[in-house]
Formats: sequence, C-alpha cells, structure tokens
Amino acid sequence: HVQLVESGGGSVQAGGSLTLSCTASGYNSRRYCMGWFRQAPGKEREGVAAIDSDGSTRHADSVKGRFILSYDKDKNILDLQMNSLNPEDSAKYYCAANLYKCGPALHDMSPIDYNYWGQGTQVTVS
Repeated sequence: HVQLVESGGGSVQAGGSLTLSCTASGYNSRRYCMGWFRQAPGKEREGVAAIDSDGSTRHADSVKGRFILSYDKDKNILDLQMNSLNPEDSAKYYCAANLYKCGPALHDMSPIDYNYWGQGTQVTVS
C-alpha cells in the first residue's frame, strides 16, 4: 500500500529556510498527483503546492516566490524548499498523493482530492 513519510520539519527564525521531504513508497505509477498541505491550530488544512505527473506545478499565492516544489521520480521524493519563512508559515505540514493525474485538482489543491497522507511534520517560525 502507499506510504508517505515526511521529514525536515523543525524550528527556524523568521527569514530562515527549511526543506521538507516526502518519501513515497508502495506504488509504481506513471500517473500521480502529489502535494504539500499545512494546518495551523484552529485553521483548516490548506494546499501549499502540488505537482502533476506531467510536471505541472501549482504554488499557493501565499508562498509563491518563497517556496519551491520538486519531485525526484527516480527516488520518489517530493521536496518543498521553503525560503523567507515568516511566523504565518508555522503549521503542521502534510504530504499527500493520489495515483492518478491531478487534472483540475492541481489548481484547486483541496484536501478531499487526495487519498494518501503522511503523518505530518511540524514547522515553527519565530
């Protein structure tokens, strides 16, 4: 079965950088939709960035120009490079995936469009 394991979270000062990694296993599909979501206490889970199997990416407006999403197909690792972090970026970050193309879901970045989730990794910016 599909497993997603996140790593790379931690505490950082405002203006700093972190890179989150999500290692995916248990599938061998050329079609996929993968993304990073985050959820702060008392807030809904929101999409941060997503990638389709054709290489198309989408970044939320709040992170454009600061976060960069990349996927290593050979290693099945989804990275989220986060730069110029600010306290509003503090949240638990989750990796999510589906075994088919994103399609319109790439733009929507809605949690309901993803079937597989990691346990999450905490990011705290002070």
